[in-house]
Amino acid sequence: MVSLESMEYELKGTNLQVLVWRELQRVPAGVVITYSELASRVGYPRAIRAIASAVGRNPYPPIIPCHRVVRSDGSLGGYSGPGGVEQKRALLQSEGIMI
Repeated sequence: MVSLESMEYELKGTNLQVLVWRELQRVPAGVVITYSELASRVGYPRAIRAIASAVGRNPYPPIIPCHRVVRSDGSLGGYSGPGGVEQKRALLQSEGIMI
């Protein structure tokens, strides 16, 4: 069996997008972070909209776990992967996170 972590895939995007997508890969299962926290982690604490846009353009959901990013108020926010927000909720629930 091949794990998702061992799969090779090419990330094509802007420098900021690739930076965001690589940081998303560091968020462990069962943990959520906010868009604001993600922006700080990649060194652009004031660019929350640009960070959210990069998250939304994730080419490999849920392999790159963009479903682990939520709004600062704790709400889900969006999900551009198949199934939309309901799929995001299901992915989080499968990791033990109830939002």
